[in-house]
This record gives sequence, structure tokens and C-alpha cells, in this order.
Amino acid sequence: MGVNVEIHIGPLGGDGLIHDYLQAEPALSPFFPGHPSDPDAFRRKAEEIRARFDMEALAALPGAIRPLSHMAEETMTRVTAGEGFVVTTGQQPGLFGGPLYTVHKALSAIALARRLQELLDAPVLPLFWVASDDHDWEEANHVHALDPGNTLRRLALDGDPQSTRSMGRRTLDGGAEDALAQISEILPASDFTPAILERLRGAYSAGTVASAFSDVMAALFEGRLLGLVDAQDPVVRRLGLPVIRRELERADEHEAALARQTARLEAAGYAAQVTVLPGASNVFYEDESGRERLVRDGDGWMLRSSGRRMDEAGIAALLADAPERFSGNVVLRPVVESAVFPTLAYVGGPGEVSYLAQTGCLFEAHGVGMPLVVPRLSVTVVEGKVRKVLDKFGLEVEAFRKPVQELVSDVVREEVPAGVEEAVGRLRGSLAEGYEAVFEAAREIDPTLKGPIFQARGEALKQLGEVEKKIRQHLKGQNETGLEQLEKAAVNLAPMGKPQERVLNVHQYLARYGEGLLDAILERMEIPMDGTGSGWTGPECG
Repeated sequence: MGVNVEIHIGPLGGDGLIHDYLQAEPALSPFFPGHPSDPDAFRRKAEEIRARFDMEALAALPGAIRPLSHMAEETMTRVTAGEGFVVTTGQQPGLFGGPLYTVHKALSAIALARRLQELLDAPVLPLFWVASDDHDWEEANHVHALDPGNTLRRLALDGDPQSTRSMGRRTLDGGAEDALAQISEILPASDFTPAILERLRGAYSAGTVASAFSDVMAALFEGRLLGLVDAQDPVVRRLGLPVIRRELERADEHEAALARQTARLEAAGYAAQVTVLPGASNVFYEDESGRERLVRDGDGWMLRSSGRRMDEAGIAALLADAPERFSGNVVLRPVVESAVFPTLAYVGGPGEVSYLAQTGCLFEAHGVGMPLVVPRLSVTVVEGKVRKVLDKFGLEVEAFRKPVQELVSDVVREEVPAGVEEAVGRLRGSLAEGYEAVFEAAREIDPTLKGPIFQARGEALKQLGEVEKKIRQHLKGQNETGLEQLEKAAVNLAPMGKPQERVLNVHQYLARYGEGLLDAILERMEIPMDGTGSGWTGPECG
């Protein structure tokens, strides 16, 4: 069944590293194992994985994967039998699934897996990594949605803002009741809404922030080629433990490697996404007090926030007896993924592409090949009510990349009648020429008259500018309804001045168009592999 909504799909926007990466800028070649538009880069990666993984390691993986369809389960079986590969993506748990880009990441991973299956003639399973280790409450506890009046609403979980417990250990304890009540008010009455609300209430009735998020993602992608992986799954913890142990044993060495790679990246003209803190490991420790980073303290370790000290023997004992307490930071997590799973590629956003540029040498230090880094696709949904406004003002979606007030000013400026524009232009030119003529005639009397003459010219031009402003203000008043429509279009396409996908939640769209919307987006996703960047051979470490 078709979905009656306009869908725009394209590459990620942005400046700096992400722009140059998409353009295959040669300066970035030393930081990545290949370019995602180069088919041969994926073939090389497939061979490296086949040589590195053994059947014993693969045989344990089904216990860590939650396949969301029969097709996903069949693909998982073949991959874990040594026949294929995975592509990964992921996100920290966000309320009700978080912003739209979380869904777009998963869909991009599915599209990439399908493309790679054709390229390699092998099964490829897309995996969504639920980053349940993350403890950033201020980012995970809320999401935004538009109510029927086009007012942006912030929905939030109740919880202790001081707690540093990970999302996989932070229980809901009724903290979702207000958010559930609000989304019940916000979602439009439709045939799809009752089922959506039932699923959300079921997911957020008990458990943890991470388990609720996982249940939402499972419901959204049920029946599709996708598997979920929880960062705190016991199998993942066990299989990833050698990376954690090695990271602590060689923390100083790895810190130096990251610092060198960061310096090379900055020398190439790019800003570092992750700060390399002296003495800080890439490992976190969590117990009942919360999650804290381990920092070198003499011959032992210290927990960065609380200052608690742990000696080497204590760390070794905990790694043996309670490995679930240890996890990698944002730098180490992709290394763990690639060590545990036969990972061809990682699908990420602009920030993730940037920090992965810093970490190629960390992969090498762990003896794990870095995956290909594939930027997710960007998606914008344009509803009929928004399209009408765009057509009325002759605008396209890209126009909303600038602040809405600038856009309103541009529209008002364009609506000034041509006769008024011409008359004002003639007067401005006449003022400039007239005062110039007065000065030329008066300079023989006294050249110092230039100051007051040109000051008078400036005042006249300033007054003319005020007249122009009043004309536009009158036009704005006459077009108040239309400009309100423009501002409502802006809150749909660029809420809070950001791209739609970075702010709004998927359920406000699913309530109108049903889950067929996700299939419609996926059908339009194309992963280009035209050989761009075929000369990339990095990362170069030393």
C-alpha cells in the first residue's frame, strides 16, 4: 500500500570532515580503511574477516542477537555458520525511540546490507547496537513531537538527574507516566494510533530505559531484516572482554597512539571529535554508585568522578568475576563490535564518522580490522500541509536550512512590489549622486565641507532605509496569515533550527501514515558504489 507523503532522501549535510568524506577528499585516506563508494574496499574487508574469525567465535553469536524477522533469523544462522557478515549501527536509548535519525540509521543499515549481499554474494545481517552502557541522562531522557496545533512539545522521563547509572541499569519506576500521557494527547486520532499507544505503554510499563527502547525498536522493525544487540548482553560482555582487558593493560600505549592519530587529523585540517585526556583509559567501570571512567593513578586506577582508587589486583579480580561491570567508551565501543562480530561496515552520523577518523590506530592496536565507515542517509518527510505552504511561497525544503526569521525576511523582501523597489533604488542612487555633486561644487569654497556633506548623505540614506523597513513591516502585517503558515512549516522541517530528523519523533508520522512509511523510506534508499575513493588504503599508523 502506498504512503501519501513526500519523502526526501539524500546524503548527510554538513561542513568540514563529513563533507570532505562524502567527496572522497584524498587528505582523509590515511584515516579510513577504504571509501564506502568503492566496492573493492568491501571485498578486501570481507577477506580480512574470513581470515580472522574462527567457527568457535561465530558459534556463540546467536545468543547475543535478537532477530526481528524470520528472514533475519535465517541470515543470522548463515552468518554465524561462517558464510557471511554483519553491518552495524546503533544509538544510545532514547525516549520512544529517540529522534527520527535513530530510525534512519537502522533503515540505512538495512539498505546497505542488501546492497552488500548483492555485491559479495553472501548473507549480510544488519545489527542495531543498543548502547545500554551509555549514562548521559540529559540526552536520553527526552524527545520532541508536534501536537495537532503544530506546537513543539518536549516529552521527558522523570528520573534522578544526578545519577550516573547506565541506561541498562536505570529502572523506569513509573517515570514514563507523564510522557505517556502527553504522547496520548499529541498523536492524532487514526486507525494506527491505538496500536502505537498500546506498544509504548507496554514497553515503558516496567524494566529499564534501555529495555524499553529495545522493545520500541523491536516493534518498529518487526518483520524486517534487522537484529538487535544489547551492549550489556552477557555473551557480548564475555566475547568483548579480551578487548577491555587489553585496553587496560596497554592504556598508556593506546593513549599515545590515539594522540598521534588525533594530531595527524588536526594537521590535515580537521577538528578532533573526541578529546584524548591524559591518563584516562577508554574503559568505564560501573557498580551501585554509577558508571565512571577509569583513570591511571600511579601504579593503580582511580574512578574519575568519585576519586575511588582501585589497584591492579582488584581490577584483575573484577574482570574475572564481574566482567559485566566494565564497558568501553565511545572510542572503544566500535572496536568491541568489530572484535565480537564479523563487521564489514559501521553506519553512522556526522559525529561518528568524525570520531572514527581518530580511532583507526586503536583498531590496529587490538588486532582488529577497522570496518568501512558508511554515513547514514538523511531523510526528510514533507507532509501535504507543509507542501502547500512551500508551493505558496515558491520554496523548497533546502530553504529551511537558514533561520526561519531570515527566511521570513527574504520572503517579505521578495514580495515588495517591483515599482516600489525601483523607486527606492532610483532615490538611493539620486541621493548618492546629488550629495556627490554638492561636494564637488563646494570643495573649492572649503574642502573641509566634505565631512558635514557626507554625514548628511549618510543620514538621508539611513532615513531611506527606515522607509524600506516600514514598507516591509506593512507587507508583513498584510501577509500575517501566510507568514504564520511559513513558521509552522519551519517547525515541521527545521524545529529548533535543526534538521527535522534530529528533533522529531517517528511516532507522530506513524500515527498518520502507518508503518508502511518505513518501507516507503527504505524503498527509496540507494547506496552508491561507483568506485569513488578507490585509492584509499589507510589507516596509516605509526
